[in-house]
Amino acid sequence: MGLFNVTRPTSFFLTGIPGLESSHPWLAGPLCMMYTVSFVGNAVVLQAVRTEPSLHAPMYYFLSMLSFSDMAMSMATLPTVLRTFCLNAHNIDFYACLIQMFLIHSFSMMESGILLAMSFDRYVAICDPLRYATVLTNRVISGMGLAVTARSVITLFPLPLLILRLPICRSNVLSHSYCLHPDMMKLACTDITINSIYGLFVLVSTFGMDLFFIFLSYVLILQTVLAIASREERFKALNTCVSHMLAVLAFYVPMIGVSIVHRFGKHIPRYIHVLMSNIYLFVPPVLNPLIYSAKTKEIRRAIVHMFHRLKM
Repeated sequence: MGLFNVTRPTSFFLTGIPGLESSHPWLAGPLCMMYTVSFVGNAVVLQAVRTEPSLHAPMYYFLSMLSFSDMAMSMATLPTVLRTFCLNAHNIDFYACLIQMFLIHSFSMMESGILLAMSFDRYVAICDPLRYATVLTNRVISGMGLAVTARSVITLFPLPLLILRLPICRSNVLSHSYCLHPDMMKLACTDITINSIYGLFVLVSTFGMDLFFIFLSYVLILQTVLAIASREERFKALNTCVSHMLAVLAFYVPMIGVSIVHRFGKHIPRYIHVLMSNIYLFVPPVLNPLIYSAKTKEIRRAIVHMFHRLKM
């Protein structure tokens, strides 16, 4: 059966939050606030790194990549989320849904890869500081950014094709205000084993491996820090990792929570599943610029200088 001869709906119906439909107008305000904080916060970080010479260093280049990824993730969900909650417009074209699904999963994987690259940056800075400048050159940083992007595109390119091969005839109603692969494949009226296996393979081989290597880098960092004689120097070294550790927690804790609820929470109300997914997608882009602005004095100083120049 060809891809274009498969039974499928012309559009999907985006639910929003099941069971809380009457509260959608009230939820629109907080969602708009979260998008505003995300866009403004990440844009300010990007501009500060671009204009402040003191931030032209590997750590802040990776932070720029993280901010760009967060803004792109917000842009990928913004159109359908605001249409669903603000305009009560729930329909999305089938192919537009496929594109949004690919973008959401891609930018999420990019964020995971960037967090791994940032952990490598902290590892080299603390465990091998004399080689820091020679290991993390601009060429290496650019290569890591391209590798993270290429991995996301290549790994996730099959997802839309795997959905296209499925006849979708059970329903056209999705559980969220955006399109995700697990949500779409469940509407198929045929065997979805290939989709499930590939989805699990992607999860383990990318997000799972990223988290494992981030954990390993911090084990090595902790070993190095504990070998430092001075308590003040130990504290100073660990303090440079605090922002990154908080960003890792903000990204992976909701993600693991979503996975646990999805696998083992069959009897939990559906709106809990949806709220957990929303937290996973919306909270990291909001928290990351706040975390780095609050915990990194160089970023704070650069932002103050930037606004001072604008005022002048």
